[in-house]
Amino acid sequence: MVLSFSNTYFSDWKIENPGLEDRHFWISLPFCTMYVVAVVGNCGLLYLIRYEDSLHRSMYYFLAMLSLTDLVMCSTTIPKALCIFWFHLKEISFDECLVQMFFIYAFTGMESGVLMLMALDRYVVICYPLRYSTILTNPIIAKAGLATFLRGVLLVIPLTFIIQRLPYCRGNIIHHTYCDHMAVAKLSCGNIKINVIYGPMVALLIGGFDILCISVSYTMILWTVVSLSSAEARWKAFSTCTAHICAIVFSYCPAFFCFFSHRFGGHSIPPSCHIIVANIYLLLPPTMNPVIYGVKTKLIRDCVIRILFMF
Repeated sequence: MVLSFSNTYFSDWKIENPGLEDRHFWISLPFCTMYVVAVVGNCGLLYLIRYEDSLHRSMYYFLAMLSLTDLVMCSTTIPKALCIFWFHLKEISFDECLVQMFFIYAFTGMESGVLMLMALDRYVVICYPLRYSTILTNPIIAKAGLATFLRGVLLVIPLTFIIQRLPYCRGNIIHHTYCDHMAVAKLSCGNIKINVIYGPMVALLIGGFDILCISVSYTMILWTVVSLSSAEARWKAFSTCTAHICAIVFSYCPAFFCFFSHRFGGHSIPPSCHIIVANIYLLLPPTMNPVIYGVKTKLIRDCVIRILFMF
């Protein structure tokens, strides 16, 4: 099987970005730049959180989980996309396609879960500041991270099985830059009804639950902040959430666009637009999260400045 944007049970599958072949080089430049920023930024954050004692707190442990998730998520897709853009290496084996699909959906689900945990962290620090260190202990943080990871893995494993069981006879070209679940399923000549149902169900179970928890957390945060006596105290309390709010916006807005445009956009949106947005959905959060937290978080900013002056 080879991934060249089109086929299935043949010797090779291929992945392609239809309609933009003559612009692959120019499309690849921002993709490559964003990927380098994502790798350097997230690796830098992981290094700081590992070696700076001042960052050994629950907020930064959750940020480390987010950085690790982002690294896996973008590294699963972007190197292959760049190989397509630069070297026309479109082939992928069916097994590689399944592995890529698993990592994409498991870690996008984990990123959503980590954002939810970070919202709960902000809720505790603002609403229960005196009990913060006793509520979010290291064992609790580790268990929450493990539960988030297992949730993504256990919900995505069936997705790979229902793709694997399908018979394929409609070519071997996947019209995408990676193994998107429905892009692969549409190549099957079998019944894909369960695929059509299970994909949105997983998105609802993971994303819907996380968004609900984030909404409730910020409702309680807003209620607490508004009740503070001084404007300075209200601003100081809410400013601790701005980096996380930006991370939520950069993560969920492209995801919502992908979800609703596929289901309600019909044929009014060109396929190439769907593909580019789907890649941005996997690349934008890993690129922006370290930038946002580096700019908005004083402790991280101070650590970076101190390290730069050491050189």
